[in-house]
Amino acid sequence: MLVFKIAHKKYANNLAGSGADGRWTSAGKTVVYCAESIALAFLENMVKRQGVGFNDDFKTIIINIPDELGVEAVSLKNLPAGWRGFRDYTSCQKIGNKWYDKMKDPILKAPSAVLPESSNYVLNTNHPDFLKVKIVSITDLVPDERIEDILKGSTPKPPKGGFAGG
Repeated sequence: MLVFKIAHKKYANNLAGSGADGRWTSAGKTVVYCAESIALAFLENMVKRQGVGFNDDFKTIIINIPDELGVEAVSLKNLPAGWRGFRDYTSCQKIGNKWYDKMKDPILKAPSAVLPESSNYVLNTNHPDFLKVKIVSITDLVPDERIEDILKGSTPKPPKGGFAGG
């Protein structure tokens, strides 16, 4: 299975977890957060960075998770009300910390708070099977400049002749 991550170029070659507090794990748990698609990884990254930092400092990382690795899945229907809140991750961290501490499966598949019908993958860097997870490729992140304009609150200029999709 391929998963995707957007990261600053100085961290792009390293699949190490920072141990920082996150939605699915508390501080001290070293994990790598990834997404099921490049588009979701981009959205997650933009939300985290608040739209700041559109430049050539970021990379798209494609990561291979061997199919034989165990994956624990969090069901959207079993999550409590308010789990998507961005000020309090407590309910999600209880779930993720339990998964992390069990050390049964190296991968946690969890709904994205940005797009709940899509999934993020949390990789436990301390699990012995994590060594089987490999970077496939690293490419430049080159989003459409209109997205940056929108995030910064300015209005992109339409093309001459009106709207042209794309």
